[in-house]
Amino acid sequence: MTLLLLSLAGAAISVVVGTVWYANATPMGKLHMRYLGMDKLSPEQQKAKMKEGAAMMPKMFAAQLALSFLTAGATAFIITESVHNGLSFWMGLGFVFFNWLCFMVPMIGQGILWGTCDRKIAWQKFFSDSASNLVTLLLISFLTKLFL
Repeated sequence: MTLLLLSLAGAAISVVVGTVWYANATPMGKLHMRYLGMDKLSPEQQKAKMKEGAAMMPKMFAAQLALSFLTAGATAFIITESVHNGLSFWMGLGFVFFNWLCFMVPMIGQGILWGTCDRKIAWQKFFSDSASNLVTLLLISFLTKLFL
């Protein structure tokens, strides 16, 4: 039951981090808008594009929440099982970091490498998205630590 609640709380943390990280007022949000090609559109075209995408937004947020639930659940599981099996929290955090480095970072890189990302911002986008995921995992890990 605790793992389920930690997964739900972790998914909420992920949504909050993503919302703040990619907000229009942040450098990462501005970079993300460039990635989406919004910088090449007039203000009217931007508004039209936003209005067009608004209908899909609830479904997209629901899908993101489900994906974040899986990530949060895996992170909470790694931390709790590490500690319950006699390892320190820091060792469990090392496992989370290793999973981020060896699975999330390459997937982000592959998406940018083979996607349609403007090559001028590819490295910035790679580091921004990788850092966002790392911050999210660290916050979920420390939340989990509070309940151990």
